[in-house]
Formats: sequence, C-alpha cells, structure tokens
Amino acid sequence: MSVSMILCRVTSDPLDPRAAEAAVGDRTRGAVATFQGVVRDHHAGRRVTRIEYSAYAPMAEEVFRAIAAEAGGRFGGVAIAVLHRIGGLQVGEVSLVVAAGSVHRREAHEACSFVVDAIKKRAPIWKKEFGDDGVFWIEGPGECAALDPAGRPGRDG
Repeated sequence: MSVSMILCRVTSDPLDPRAAEAAVGDRTRGAVATFQGVVRDHHAGRRVTRIEYSAYAPMAEEVFRAIAAEAGGRFGGVAIAVLHRIGGLQVGEVSLVVAAGSVHRREAHEACSFVVDAIKKRAPIWKKEFGDDGVFWIEGPGECAALDPAGRPGRDG
C-alpha cells in the first residue's frame, strides 16, 4: 500500500501539533499517533539554555517525503505529517512534530516511530546547542563538536 504525505514543512514559525494530527486524521483512519520533540535543558551532561536549528528546507522536505514513502511501504496506507522548526528555540519549545494516521493503532505508532528515527538519521537539519560551558554543534546521538566563542571549532565536547 502507499503512503499519503499530507503535510510536510520546515518552518521558523512555532509548530502546531493539532494541525499535523488534523491533516492525517479522517473518518477512514481509526488511529493517529503523534510525536513531539521538545527542547530539553540538558544534553550529554551539560546544561542547555537554548538551541538553533538550521536546514536546507527544500532538501529536508524531500527527505521527509522519501521517509514517508518508506513508511507507507512498511506499514501500509498510513498518512504522514512532518513539521520541523528551524531558527532559535528556547527550552520547552516544540522542534519536531510527526503525526501518522492509520486504520489501526499499531501501524500508526510504528510508522510514527520509524519516521522520527529516520529523520534524526537522514534529514539535512543541523542543531547547535548553547549552554553555560559553550556552544556545541550536535553531530549525532551523544556526539558533539565544541565551538569557541567566535563559532569556530574548539575544545572537544
């Protein structure tokens, strides 16, 4: 079965999880699973005070569509919405929303989880964290590169 990419957006505007849910829900789907990524106040043992996301939006949105198509192949007939925020975000703000609508809950949950994991691995979106002990580009799960005050590579994170 195929996937329906209902909503796909990289934006600097605040994200609305309800809009993503509404986009994938209809009378034929009995389940909508939603994931919200929220900026937390710590990472790798360091305090985080804010973050900045940057992206090449057209490429990121193309990657989102490809991931959604893969989800459709694996979980059949799911509708996917992906919203990712770029720019400066404060602790507690929503940075990523993924919603998956399906006939049954299992497929909705699994498709949502699959899409989130694939976005983290493959989307051309970069995160810079700011904290008490410096600025760090986050390269992957648990990995970071420290920057000096001028934004150049510095000491190890």
